[in-house]
Amino acid sequence: MAVSAAALLMLTLGSCGDDFLDRTPLHGYTAPTYYTSDDAILKGIEPLYNYAWHGYNERAIVGMGSFRANDAWSPYLQGEFARFTITGLSTEVVNAWSSLYMVVTMSNQLINDLDTYATEANTNVSQSVVNQAKGEAMLMRGAAYFYLLRGWGEVILFEDNNDATAVPVRPLCTESSVLKFIVRDLERAAELLPERGSNYHPSRYVAKAMLAKVLLAQSGWETNNIRDHARDGATLNRVVALCDEVINCGQYRLLDNYEDLFRPQFNDNEETLLAMRWADPLLNEYASNNNLISDLAWSDVTDVNCWGGSLHASVDMLDYYNEEPADSFRLRGTFFTPGRYYSYIWSEKGGYTYNVNWAQAKKGVVGTKADCDGHLAQQASPLNTYIMRLADVYLIKAEALLGNSESTSDGRALEAFNATRLRAKLQPKTSFTFEDLIRERRIEFCLEYCNWYDMVTWYRWKPDYMLNFFNNKQHRAFMLNSGDVVRNPDNTFSYRCIFPGSNNWYFNDDQGHCLWNDRSTVSNDDNTTVQTREQGYTFDLDALARAKGADYQPIVLSEANIFMPYPEADVIQNRYFNEPPVEYDFGN
Repeated sequence: MAVSAAALLMLTLGSCGDDFLDRTPLHGYTAPTYYTSDDAILKGIEPLYNYAWHGYNERAIVGMGSFRANDAWSPYLQGEFARFTITGLSTEVVNAWSSLYMVVTMSNQLINDLDTYATEANTNVSQSVVNQAKGEAMLMRGAAYFYLLRGWGEVILFEDNNDATAVPVRPLCTESSVLKFIVRDLERAAELLPERGSNYHPSRYVAKAMLAKVLLAQSGWETNNIRDHARDGATLNRVVALCDEVINCGQYRLLDNYEDLFRPQFNDNEETLLAMRWADPLLNEYASNNNLISDLAWSDVTDVNCWGGSLHASVDMLDYYNEEPADSFRLRGTFFTPGRYYSYIWSEKGGYTYNVNWAQAKKGVVGTKADCDGHLAQQASPLNTYIMRLADVYLIKAEALLGNSESTSDGRALEAFNATRLRAKLQPKTSFTFEDLIRERRIEFCLEYCNWYDMVTWYRWKPDYMLNFFNNKQHRAFMLNSGDVVRNPDNTFSYRCIFPGSNNWYFNDDQGHCLWNDRSTVSNDDNTTVQTREQGYTFDLDALARAKGADYQPIVLSEANIFMPYPEADVIQNRYFNEPPVEYDFGN
């Protein structure tokens, strides 16, 4: 942890294209001699946008952010996250923990180096650029700790790498301390960052957007309260004010076309607030690349070697889309579904039509090399990974204005809530509830590796509500295969699913009829309809599963597994992991 940001830069820095990450690395420098120009300082920030996040983004991000939220599911890809059976020995738990702390340590070192070496005595360095760099480091450190908090709860706080190296065995800090630390970092970042971002570096409004999200969490976050309780009204008012600043600053807007958010040609778009910006795949710099393409794509949709394709929509998400079939623009940007045509995939052959009765992941699948202007390789996608986009700010504002009410028809709240719906070409709501807000966020951000983190925030505010949601309203680990999803003329989906833990055990009645969500058919192999809902057919997935008796082991969420286990090696080496957390010393 004592390695300087400049040293890390020399070892790891790659290029992401455009001006932001397209300078030639400088060699032969040490920290005392490196920070001698504005360009060098800006160069020193760059690993915080890719290399530092790589271990988290490489694979763990999908299981932690999306599978646990039940956005999607695959028994072959991080199935232990969806089943909530991960342990401290799980590779991706270790990788995520290490990577997020790399963001912390690199941010710490950059801040320390700037304070030590980028001084007024160095006439080639401008204070505005020093402030910008420190602001970006605090923004990223705050973001990393926010992931750590919502992933593990109590975590270790530190901001001096040399001190942490000298005293590596440290206690966990309380969740309230972690939140306070994050808020402090983001407030400082908002003060230090410039009014307007430039060359893909963030403006102060990015820090304010992140601050609004963290304050919304803090407004209701209580660790020892096992009952739903009220959020703090003053904090909610501050959240609304921050959101308004971001929305009205004139620098960001919602893209017109939802799908464009997930095409490399629209990287660094006007909706992006903060993102991991990856190295150009053609540079072959593994530790700075976006490697998710290999787990997501398969041979039909790309011409690079990939082994994905098993990741499919959860039955929860199919149920959401069935409730509002008009939500087709967000659906086609998120999942491949039967009959959908994409002009920008296999564009050199006239486009691609998904002719499979299934619902495989679309987000993150960018097509062929030609579709990416040549910038695609095995285990290297050019696509940025969103940390936050403007759509989030609108829904944060809507949630803060809903506050502790069961529903609202407040004009300001509706304007914020309907922003994402109108972009999706849907009718605006005239009122909305907390359940409506959960649904809207899940659809808008499905497979963007963030929905679980919002659920953890809600759990700390409304534990009763969320445990009921997790255990009684979500259907986890039900498998869909090719042939299991059929698009109906009204754009709804008929689906059948396999019993959890079985490779080929569909739900059937006593007569052997195969039970779909909206109809029964003659058998598993004969899809001729026997009975429809209009004819009295009913379908209760949970009841069918429970009827299997001891063969069905439901996934039950509780305080014991909402947060992830700490890496086993850390627990063994640090006795404090088995002791109560402490308050962080902020030195006030």
